Amino acid sequence: MPSTSTPELVAAVSKAGALGSFGSAYTQPEAMQRDAAAVRAHTHMPFNVNLFVSKQPGAVDAAAQRGALDAVAAYYQELGLPPPEPVRSPYAPDLEAQLRAVEEIRPTVFTFHLGDMPQERVRRFQSLGVKVGGSANCIAEAQNLEALGVDFIVAQGAEAGGHRGSYLRNPYDSMTGTLALVRMIVRNVETPVVAAGGIMDGAGIAAVLALGAQAAWLGTAFIPCPESGAPRAHKESVLGSKEDATLVTEKFSGKPARAIANRFLREMHERAAPQLPFPAQNALTVKLRTAAAQADKPDFVAMYAGQAASLSRALPAAALIAALEAETLECLDRLAALRR
Repeated sequence: MPSTSTPELVAAVSKAGALGSFGSAYTQPEAMQRDAAAVRAHTHMPFNVNLFVSKQPGAVDAAAQRGALDAVAAYYQELGLPPPEPVRSPYAPDLEAQLRAVEEIRPTVFTFHLGDMPQERVRRFQSLGVKVGGSANCIAEAQNLEALGVDFIVAQGAEAGGHRGSYLRNPYDSMTGTLALVRMIVRNVETPVVAAGGIMDGAGIAAVLALGAQAAWLGTAFIPCPESGAPRAHKESVLGSKEDATLVTEKFSGKPARAIANRFLREMHERAAPQLPFPAQNALTVKLRTAAAQADKPDFVAMYAGQAASLSRALPAAALIAALEAETLECLDRLAALRR
């Protein structure tokens, strides 16, 4: 399944003055190296590499997978695929190998999601000149990251698209909105905070800066960009989305993630269909999602997106960065004028 964060998108964002970011959770180490080299062939500007650091479950017995396999079998048949077979461990790239690849790549920034890391690993990256950030869905996670010595904390609000970063609490108990979460985390840690979740334009950026964040993290806003690797069905669904288009689901990957509701998600939720643990469920659905993307069928594509997807714009990355900068400065000027 192609990644949304292609080298073309990352390079374009970084060249435009923002920080391009690779979502490399499911990327093999060798491909991570190639992607980084491709960006550096186009620009010397900084970029970020992001990984999932949650532990993989042990092998799931084939017999125990029967319910989850049956739940998706009809969808496989509808797309002309062979019946789904039990998935085998490992279900995702080896994390240690990915981390070694990051050490070799030495991006300006490395961020991690869905967990924390040993303090010695954080210090190792920092000794290589890499700034390190981790995501938090609650104050306790932010304080834990601060104790590890990260350079910044990504406060991920409930509006955010993609996987919930919770690791110390039940994800469904860590659904505080971005504005409230940013302010509370800023008040409870000394480490710089980056705001994420539902930020789609300069007004959103200005809002989180006013609350004490040092920067804003935008993801969904870049999905429709021509440089993005998202399938056409995903791009068009984001551009045509409504305010209540998304839901938090575990049916694609096995972990809670916010995505645009489509037929697959609605039916799987209505039937309370069984699923495998993360990331085994992701391995189970990947053939279905890939075939659907190739056939341009949004019914079965994992269209991860935040709650404010309806604010998206179909702009090249550089034009989007320029618009975001202009909008942010305009909003900050208006705020400054109110104080005069």
